[in-house]
Amino acid sequence: MRPEEFQQALAKHGIELTPLQMEQFAAYFNCLIEWNQKMNLTAITEEKEVYLKHFFDSVALAFETDLATHSHLCDVGSGAGFPSIPLKIVFPELEITIVDSLNKRITFLQNLVAKLQLEDVHLYHDRAETFGQNPQFRGQFDYVTARAVARLNVLTELCLPLVKKAGYFYALKAAKSEEEFIEAKPAISQLGGKFIMEKSFSLPVSGDERHVLIIQKTKETPKKYPRKPGTPAKQPIK
Repeated sequence: MRPEEFQQALAKHGIELTPLQMEQFAAYFNCLIEWNQKMNLTAITEEKEVYLKHFFDSVALAFETDLATHSHLCDVGSGAGFPSIPLKIVFPELEITIVDSLNKRITFLQNLVAKLQLEDVHLYHDRAETFGQNPQFRGQFDYVTARAVARLNVLTELCLPLVKKAGYFYALKAAKSEEEFIEAKPAISQLGGKFIMEKSFSLPVSGDERHVLIIQKTKETPKKYPRKPGTPAKQPIK
C-alpha cells in the first residue's frame, strides 16, 4: 500500500487526510526506519508494508469501534506507537497516553512526537502492572488499547484496571482464538468487565485477518489487580 493508496483507502471510510497529515505519516515512516537501525522497533520496514500493516491497521480501529475523538486513550505496550500515534495523527483532538516498559522505545516516541508536533501525548516508562496501580492513572481512561502478543487473560489484567467505568478495552489480535477467549472469561468477569463483541476485518491488498475484542468496564476492578510485575503472565487468572 503506497502512501497515496493509504490516503484513498481511508477516504473510502470517510477519513479525508489533509496534506499536513500525509506529511506527518511520511515523517513517521522515515523516523521509524531511521531509529530501527539503532534498535529493534519493527521487522516491517518496506514503505508499502508499513503503511498497510502499521498505519492502516492502527487507524482501522476507528472503523470497527465507536471511538469518540474528544476522549482519552491509553495504549499499553505501544512499542513504536501503534495504534495510538496513527490514531492521533488522524484524530488530533484525541488525547493519548502511552506506557511502555522499555525506556529506549519511550525515547524514540519522545523524538517522534516532537518531530510530528503532536500535542496532548503523554509518555511513561513503566510496567503495566505498576502503572495500573497508580491512582493517577487507574480508572482514568475512556479507552485502553493493546496491540500485543500476550494472551487475552493477561492483557485483560494489565489493561482493564486503567479503564474508567463504562469505558472500553480494545484488544487487537491478528488471529481469532475461541480457546483464548474462553480462557479469558474468568479474568474479564473478575476484573469488572463485560465482553461486548468481537469484530473481524481484512486488510486491503494483503487480505490479512484482524480482530478487535471489545470489552466494556461495568464495575470497578478489585484493588488487588493488577498484581505485581510478572505475575499476570506467570499466573494468569483462571
